[in-house]
Amino acid sequence: MKLTIFGAAGRTGQYLVALALEADHQVTAFARTPDNIIIEDERLTVVQGDVTDAGRVDEAISDSEAVISVLGPASNNRDFAISTGTRHIVEAMNKRGIRRLIISAGAGVEDPDDEPKLFNKVMGFLIRTFSNNVYEDMVQTVEIVRTSGLDWTVVRVPMLTDDPAKGDLKTAYVGKGMGLRITRSDMAAFMLSQLEDDSFIGQAPAISN
Repeated sequence: MKLTIFGAAGRTGQYLVALALEADHQVTAFARTPDNIIIEDERLTVVQGDVTDAGRVDEAISDSEAVISVLGPASNNRDFAISTGTRHIVEAMNKRGIRRLIISAGAGVEDPDDEPKLFNKVMGFLIRTFSNNVYEDMVQTVEIVRTSGLDWTVVRVPMLTDDPAKGDLKTAYVGKGMGLRITRSDMAAFMLSQLEDDSFIGQAPAISN
């Protein structure tokens, strides 16, 4: 499959690129800092750009069949770059007739199927208090995706670790059996698996180890 990955140079994005190539996908890796991508493969095209540039986003997905985004705010500044970039991704996908979109978000972004317990509510309060712009940026991002008209899946995650892949993945909702951590490798593997699995289209599951 021809696949564009946004956030490809990040810590999770690099796992995603590697696993996508192992699965024999043809990958366009969109990155603000492409030098961080050290993989060399004839099936890999690295595109330097910023997601706030609608033209570069459109070019990056022009030949793709699906899009995966692991974009996340780099700071708590009020620039809302991720929601802006996601809007550009959605607009370009609709323009070009590309249907499948898979994005990541923190588990603190609520879903109607959640049943948060006291711990979840306390953590949510802390996130909204100390990282309010990060939180609002991702809430807007998820809302853009939900109303996109695309075949979307939002993969929500708790604390990320760089531990080796565990493979013992839980798929749940906040307050309904979700664990506290997930490895970046397991997260990437789950997101990639959604290219061939329509079970979570139009849903926002929370995954964990």
